[in-house]
Amino acid sequence: MRHQRQLEIVQRLRSDGAISVDELARLLGVSSATIRRDLQHLDEAGQITRVHGGAIVPAGDSEDADRERPFASVATDATPEKRQIARRAATLVQDGDVVLLDVGTTTQLLADELRGRQVTVMTTSLAVLDVLRDDPVVELILLGGWVRRAYHSLVGVLTEDALRQIHADVAFLGASGVRRDGYVLDTTTVEVPVKRAMIAASDRTVLLADRNKFPGNGKLKVCGAADLDVLVTNSGADPDTLQICNDNGVEVITT
Repeated sequence: MRHQRQLEIVQRLRSDGAISVDELARLLGVSSATIRRDLQHLDEAGQITRVHGGAIVPAGDSEDADRERPFASVATDATPEKRQIARRAATLVQDGDVVLLDVGTTTQLLADELRGRQVTVMTTSLAVLDVLRDDPVVELILLGGWVRRAYHSLVGVLTEDALRQIHADVAFLGASGVRRDGYVLDTTTVEVPVKRAMIAASDRTVLLADRNKFPGNGKLKVCGAADLDVLVTNSGADPDTLQICNDNGVEVITT
């Protein structure tokens, strides 16, 4: 709980720029003394700067690479390859399925492939919302949370609570990369607990990752290969990493 609370504090500071101890205590439902201890810990870790009565994010601080490469920029990367992955992933969805779609450019393309299908789509992605908002056939459920504008996503404790209330037949996840030992990585602190909650809420987990994400990079572990059921990628992905996934029972599909 303490770790999650501190993640929420940092996210709130990034969103608001500065906030008081009393306001943080009210928002998070804990005592002011607890917030002061959290702020002291975060300040010592270099994640925030303590100021009189509250805290701020240090000037020049960057939450992740998406500040420099926003969604619109990432969406142009290897689009034909991502479209192939999305089309193949769509064949894994059966009519009547409840589908969870993660944030990311490939899941946005998958949403487009699901237009007109008799499915329920639940998502934390505003990009998926844009694709499906006018579709009269798809039942669309947007999970709430703080808006992360750089990457068109919803994150935070409200999003994670919503995911604990639902059940899906299959979740489609994106990632920053996959290590050679099979660990799925992400670059963004606030997205990782959301991805983990999606895995927990679904019967099956499908990772969508183009060849450029093998072996990939990222500073945070989302899950291990054994937590995945299917991996959809394209030709050229690192064979050693794919073999590790196979060895952990993951069905590897190459487009």
